[in-house]
Amino acid sequence: MENEIVIHNEIDLQSKIYTIREMKVMLDFDLAEIYGYSVKAFNQQVKNNIDKFDDDFRFQLTKDEYHAILRSKVLTLENKEDEQSEVIEVAQNLKSKFLTSSWGGVRKLPYAFTEQGIYMLMTVLRGDLAVQQSKILIRLFKGMKDFIIEREHLVGYDEVAKLAIQTSQNTKDIARIGQKVSAIATIIKDFTSPEMKKDFLFLNGRSVEADLAYQEIYSQAKKSIFVIDNYIGLKTLVLLKSVPENVKITIFSDNLKRGLHQKEFDDFLKEYPNVTIALKRTNGIFHDRYIIIDFGTKNEIIYLCGGSSKDAGKRVSSIMASADKLLYEPLIKNILKNQELVL
Repeated sequence: MENEIVIHNEIDLQSKIYTIREMKVMLDFDLAEIYGYSVKAFNQQVKNNIDKFDDDFRFQLTKDEYHAILRSKVLTLENKEDEQSEVIEVAQNLKSKFLTSSWGGVRKLPYAFTEQGIYMLMTVLRGDLAVQQSKILIRLFKGMKDFIIEREHLVGYDEVAKLAIQTSQNTKDIARIGQKVSAIATIIKDFTSPEMKKDFLFLNGRSVEADLAYQEIYSQAKKSIFVIDNYIGLKTLVLLKSVPENVKITIFSDNLKRGLHQKEFDDFLKEYPNVTIALKRTNGIFHDRYIIIDFGTKNEIIYLCGGSSKDAGKRVSSIMASADKLLYEPLIKNILKNQELVL
């Protein structure tokens, strides 16, 4: 490491996250500073492990993208009172991050790292500082995901669908990386601390990241999935997006408080045409939530859910497999006769 170590808090880091190509990214020179490297040494570490950084993990900015970032920084500061001198300073600092030719043009443009790429850095950059800074970055990106889901009613339906689907995919990709790399698994385990508890639920007595818990449940289905929940929302659908097309999904709900709208449902099906979802009413006879995997087969599993999947991870809740499948059989057979749910 060649630079002086700089410890950043989450507020500082938020200003270093940019939207490029409709993705949240961080740039190599900012990440080098965060981890205590020179830009050259940082990028050399990445090049030494380039097989870990696919194009959707890391890509080089174009000149237009770089100048767009510079303009956005300047415009943001120009809108703040008593910070005019900072506008010039920030512009100069950003320009100084790049190697320039004798005629003033940009010779080498920075690399952008997506959320998945930032997580992959944990497997490349070693030491206590790397672990500490990585934890801050993880919390920051997870906080952004929570912000989107919790404020979905303040954003247009199209925007919410795109953001929720993308953040859910990020969670899945990060989990895929974590299965291969013990360093990430160790850091994510730290999220069982009390301040991070809202992102977890208890699945059959295990503490599991909420989205991953539902993916684990749904991945067991070979024929059908029944979701019984009177309070549904966009996230209910997002958690089902990776179910194979041969698995038929039925959501039973009275859609209380109109948590799911027809446009959201239509947009989701358009985005994921291979996912088959039918909607039926519960007719008010269910209070609890249930997930039934492969009803009527030897693979059948019935889960009792303490909370709604649309609120997955927001509060402490549990999902438990029931040992009394025969007890629920008449109720499930009866609900299959119910009318279609109209959103």
